[in-house]
Order: sequence, then structure tokens, then C-alpha cells
Amino acid sequence: MDVIPAIDLLEGRCVRLYQGDYAQSQVFDENPVAVARQWAEQGAPRLHLVDLDGAKAGHPVNLPVIEAIVRAVDVPVQVGGGLRDRQSVANLLATGVQRAILGTVAVEQPDLVAELCQEFPGQIVVGIDARNGKVATRGWLETSEVLATELAQRMAQLGAAAIIYTDIHRDGTLQGPNLDALRELATAIAIPVIASGGVSSVTDLLSLLGLEPSGVTGAIVGRAIYTGDVDLKEALRAVGQGRWQDVPPDFGTSAFA
Repeated sequence: MDVIPAIDLLEGRCVRLYQGDYAQSQVFDENPVAVARQWAEQGAPRLHLVDLDGAKAGHPVNLPVIEAIVRAVDVPVQVGGGLRDRQSVANLLATGVQRAILGTVAVEQPDLVAELCQEFPGQIVVGIDARNGKVATRGWLETSEVLATELAQRMAQLGAAAIIYTDIHRDGTLQGPNLDALRELATAIAIPVIASGGVSSVTDLLSLLGLEPSGVTGAIVGRAIYTGDVDLKEALRAVGQGRWQDVPPDFGTSAFA
């Protein structure tokens, strides 16, 4: 299972929000490029960037920082926030970003998602952010009546490469992921699901590992790797490629053998 560090960008800085509330932002680093290098050097298989200013404005805002991060690391980068038209997506992918994450447009313009999935196969991921099972849009400032599972099924049919599922009530809280909601979503579709929101410990990541057969292939970790509650290297050893449980136990030799 992939452990994917999150870098949330607000006014060019690396921050974390609490339950998606812009008023409750905490600056963790003034230099997001240095943060990206740090996670890449520790073995992150990919990086998850969110342009928080872009999510609010409706168009990418932190593109210079994103470009600098892509140039600075040698791991794939996925980016979401404010991608609501074709040109924004095309411009982003042209910088070397591997995957563009669409959110609001999945609810408001599904035809655009279908077109982008055709034009950029394998590079369009849909981020589904939910409150009580219903999809939130526009930087989590609005909640729709669309059910998360139904939207995931529709996006899978349109050709999305994966779904990133965020439980807003868990995001930034370190309360652990919503396993029931993730299981329901993952079993409803045939494309990979990446869990986001609430991961507070390696134990949480191990609990997500139980959902891997259902299609949960990764977990985005934010606040916990900045507070030190999760050590990225330890997390990767626990649930990443070549993880502990994939290595046969060494029982040593026995005098009775």
C-alpha cells in the first residue's frame, strides 16, 4: 500500500487545515519545496499536493510552487485544487505533474471529466470529499445532495484512474480513517481507492491494509507526518512495498532440527 505525504499549499506555504476550515490553518513550513524533497528522500512513492488557494478561487493559484516541487523531486506528483476547466488541467499536466485531481467538476460538470479522461488517459483522478456520505464541493465550502458512492461509480464509468476519498469530519483530526465508508466505496467500484483524512498512526495504516483486497491501494497522510505522530520511513516499512508482513519470519535454527 502506498503511503502518500500531503503538502497543502496556502499563500505559497505548507499548511494543514482542521476539518477543511481555512480559518483553522496551521503553517508547518514556509518552504514547500524543501518539504517535498524531505518526503521524497525518505522514500515516499508519490506526493499529494493541494492548492488550497486554488480550491477557493476556482483556478490554480500556486502553480509556480507546484512547478518547483515537480522539478525538485524524482517521484510522481499528483495535484488537486481549483481544476475546473480543461485549460487548467492541461497547463498543470504540462508542468510534469503526473495526475490531476478533479473535485467540484465531478459533481457540476461530469461531461468535462469524461472528456479529460479521454484526452489524458490514466492521469485524471477524482477526489471525493464527503460529509456524512454526501459530496462537498468548492473547497469544502458547499455540501451537495450527491452520495459519495454513487459519484464514485459514475466517475469510474467515465474513465477516472482512481478515486481519492476524504472524510471531512476526520481530516486534520488525527481520529483515524472512516473504515466503513471506505469499504463501502471501494467495494462499489473496480478502480483503486486512495484513503485520505484522519490517519494518526501506523496502526491506522495497518487497519487500512485490511481494505487492500477491496481496492484501497494507498493512504494520504497529512497532519500526522508533520506532528511526528507518524514516521514516514516506519510507515513505509509497515505497509509499503517490501513491508514487514511480506517478509517471512526468521525463526532461527533449532537444536532439535
